[in-house]
Amino acid sequence: MQINRTASAHWSGGLKDGKGLISTQSGALKDYPYGFASRFEGIPGTNPEELIGAAHAGCFTMALSLILGEAGFTAEHMETSAKVTLESVEGGFAVTAIHLSLSGRIPGADEATFTELANKAKAGCPISKALAAVPITLDVKLA
Repeated sequence: MQINRTASAHWSGGLKDGKGLISTQSGALKDYPYGFASRFEGIPGTNPEELIGAAHAGCFTMALSLILGEAGFTAEHMETSAKVTLESVEGGFAVTAIHLSLSGRIPGADEATFTELANKAKAGCPISKALAAVPITLDVKLA
């Protein structure tokens, strides 16, 4: 089975004065603003690192739900946040770390079991795998 999801970005202008819009196939984001100020200066809008964090937190938590179920547990609730670190490094900027913070209530599970299963989900979730360095292809057409 293969599933393809799409998202798009539109940009007009230079780096600092330009404006961008991000949209997703599902419509969850439709022409949502992003730009230099929302990425580097804390101005309202989104940014790529925030979106990576949301995707990673969502994927990881869903994967953990599967793994818990396979182990005979059902989450009463779980909450995951992802802190994506963007740093200036030699040659530009790079995402240098992603830290997942998880809390949850899992009836019947102790902390050691929850930690073990969470680590399994972290290693196995598709977004964790993608961020570990997958081939990225590119097609370019100048209009």
